[in-house]
Amino acid sequence: MGAEIPDGRVLERLFAVIDSRRGADPQTSYTARLFAEGRGKIARKTGEEAVEVIVAALSDGRERLAAESADLLYHLLVLWSDAGLEPAEVWAELAGREGVSGIAEKAARGEKD
Repeated sequence: MGAEIPDGRVLERLFAVIDSRRGADPQTSYTARLFAEGRGKIARKTGEEAVEVIVAALSDGRERLAAESADLLYHLLVLWSDAGLEPAEVWAELAGREGVSGIAEKAARGEKD
């Protein structure tokens, strides 16, 4: 029997761990260090990770893309936690978009491609 394949709930569990690091010792926790450095640092780090995902998608293999994607998701969850945004709020936003054309959804928000 093979290893269990993780599902989307891993993000919920990771968010709980991240959220528990608020106020922890920045000397012993990278997550606590990010919180201590503030939202600007967290946002910049999230942006850096997004760029690394793009680079991996264009020039590296699937394993590197998976690793960089994991880094991006981690930093995004730290950003959500810092902003007081619960994953359920994002899931609800996504659920509200199900079955709606991306073009129509963007038009409803007044966005251009």
